[in-house]
Amino acid sequence: MARVRTGVRALSAVLAAVLGISLTGCSSTGGKRAEERAAAAAAQGRAAVDTPKWTFAMVTHSGAGDTFWDIVQKGAKQAAVKDNIDFLYANSAEAQQQAQLVDTYIDKKVDGLIVTLAKPDAMKAVVAKAVKAGIPVITINSGTTESKAFGALSHIGQDETIAGEAVGEELGRRAKKKALCVLHERGNVGHEQRCEGLKKTFGGSVENLYVDGTNMPDVQASIEAKLQTTKDIDSVVTLGAPFADAAVQAKQQAGSDAEIDTFDLNAKVADSLAAGTLGFAVDQQPYLQGYEAVDLLWLYRYNADVLGGGRPVLTGPQIITKDSAAELKAYTKRGTR
Repeated sequence: MARVRTGVRALSAVLAAVLGISLTGCSSTGGKRAEERAAAAAAQGRAAVDTPKWTFAMVTHSGAGDTFWDIVQKGAKQAAVKDNIDFLYANSAEAQQQAQLVDTYIDKKVDGLIVTLAKPDAMKAVVAKAVKAGIPVITINSGTTESKAFGALSHIGQDETIAGEAVGEELGRRAKKKALCVLHERGNVGHEQRCEGLKKTFGGSVENLYVDGTNMPDVQASIEAKLQTTKDIDSVVTLGAPFADAAVQAKQQAGSDAEIDTFDLNAKVADSLAAGTLGFAVDQQPYLQGYEAVDLLWLYRYNADVLGGGRPVLTGPQIITKDSAAELKAYTKRGTR
């Protein structure tokens, strides 16, 4: 019984530190001290819990140099420190290689897996293998509709269709008539869903442009050529923060008046929003995706907790404009937004 009470106190201290609330059922000083101890431990890079040193692995579909995934990892690593987790990370933009990386971690008998389902057909079998092996799986970022069917505990991210619909509505409010949706990764179902959502709510016309996201000069050249040949495009929507600046450069070279908007947020995007070179950004809070994925796996291992009730845990979309960019700028500089 003493061991159970110790575990409950440890969990309460963690929740108090994370959520900033006082512990209930304790004295006015006891709860505060527990909260302060947990917060101090996290600040000093020490675990705030006394649970075993579990190993969690994250495998994403990220290509090289994508700042979005740096933010996801930062959130995951901070939660891992707090939860006494050994955190491993691997990535590949190639679907089969991503599946092979997951297979490697299954063979290593990790205690939990976090995966993305940008190309779900390639991931279905390996996720099923992990579940069969008794390894709990949480999906993040992409795979909203497939996550539950594949056997994952929860999905954390934004609904890509809803996010696209939010963009279409925002473009409508801005009286835009013709949008260019720039897809930088062929076969990524989430990207297709974003552009389809845009088309669903936008009163004007939408044209898709496929570019090679691994080659930024090609991205810029492709957008520039399209703006030169299709003069009535009045808005360009990129599907990732690193591609927004390429679109801005393409606009300038093409002599276009099109507004540049983007999915995702980073320091460069925040600066561009503040300067007025970008119209708006759609933030899906990648730090939160990484942090919550690790935290929820820890809660499942510790207490069999599952968040979401079978539905996705949404982290977006949030429309960020010039007015709100300044408030978030400090967070983007430290790499958490």
